[in-house]
Amino acid sequence: MDERAPTVVRHVSTSGDEEHGDGSALRPFRTIERAARDARPGTAIHIHAGSYEGRTLLTDLHGTADAPIWIIGAPGEPRPVIHGGAEGLHLIKPRYVAIENLEIRDTADNGINVDDGDDVANPEAARFVLFRDLDIHDTGKHPSGVANCLKLAGVNDVVVTRSSFARCGNGADSGSLGVDGVGVHRAVVRFNRFESTGFGGVQFKGGSDDIEIRGNWFLNAGWRGVAMGGSTGDTFYRPPLRESGLNAEAANVRVVANVFAGGEAAAAFTGCVDCQFVHNTVVDPTKWVLRVLQERVTDARHAFAPASYGQIAGNIFYFRRSDLNAGEDINVGAGTDTQTFSLFRNLWYAHDQPSASSPRLSSFLVPERESIVGTNPDFEDARAGNFRLKAASAARAAGRGRVASGGDVYGHCFADAPSLGAVEYAASGARDR
Repeated sequence: MDERAPTVVRHVSTSGDEEHGDGSALRPFRTIERAARDARPGTAIHIHAGSYEGRTLLTDLHGTADAPIWIIGAPGEPRPVIHGGAEGLHLIKPRYVAIENLEIRDTADNGINVDDGDDVANPEAARFVLFRDLDIHDTGKHPSGVANCLKLAGVNDVVVTRSSFARCGNGADSGSLGVDGVGVHRAVVRFNRFESTGFGGVQFKGGSDDIEIRGNWFLNAGWRGVAMGGSTGDTFYRPPLRESGLNAEAANVRVVANVFAGGEAAAAFTGCVDCQFVHNTVVDPTKWVLRVLQERVTDARHAFAPASYGQIAGNIFYFRRSDLNAGEDINVGAGTDTQTFSLFRNLWYAHDQPSASSPRLSSFLVPERESIVGTNPDFEDARAGNFRLKAASAARAAGRGRVASGGDVYGHCFADAPSLGAVEYAASGARDR
């Protein structure tokens, strides 16, 4: 969508007029709904600085590949604020829509909700949606259920980038997340910040497939920084559940080059098949470094694949031994298949008790290979949240290129002999994005 330019601009302003406005800069509309009425491909809705009440519902907003539709804070102005209401924005069955440069806060339920209108068997119902430069926070003021910052249901071909998500829902017990995806396919979540997001930072479940979560910061993000899979009710799967053959909560979810600081566990493989947790930096989890679980199990009608064929490689686990669960560092639940997992070339360092750095993996059925244990990764300043590597770091050039494709947490390419963790030493002189 970045290569495209709008052919029509409709303006929204706090001083606009629904009845007599025409959407021009001189005679703007008052609401997004009015500006979106009869919007055609190539239309940009410019929302000018100010405060707008939530409850915006938009249905069947359809751009095209050559002419998307934009809902965007007016260029060159402070972000407009959408606040209150049940939800800030709710889009049903959008196609080729970009939502950018908005602040959404203090909603009763989700900050933004995008779905396929319950047309769960139709993969074309909601596709090609971009979320960029958003600040969504303090959702779920009076939730009737789970209140996420960004909720996606049955949306395919999605990008969520350069946004921040904070204080989603009423704490970890609310089940709320920064980004919650159910039945989402071909999605990228990259270069975002998740802080105090409730139950967790990001989750994709309900048949989600082909998801990349790269280059994000997860700061005290709840029980699970990233949940690869979960437990979904029968009617919410996209595509619908099969009564013959295996179903999966999620498949091919790739968690790459993220920083996790605090939180109960960095990530959970929860009924996820062929999923990866590679080249991440995990700092001071409060209970486990990772979890492998099976929350949705085979029943009389539907068979479910176990969490299996996961890859855990190239990570730095920098933790306090006194914080972690006494029994195991990677928590493994019943009904999983860890024998199919690959666990290799990770660095483990207990900075409060270096001699106790060896990972406790009694529940895993395969051993850790090529690990670096008890050696300080030599971050530049861990207390200040600077996890770049010093020149003498044992993590420098210690990885394996086959699991380090693409860029690090700052968007720089990994070297041919990559550093372990989320920050490539070869690019460590570059400034933060």
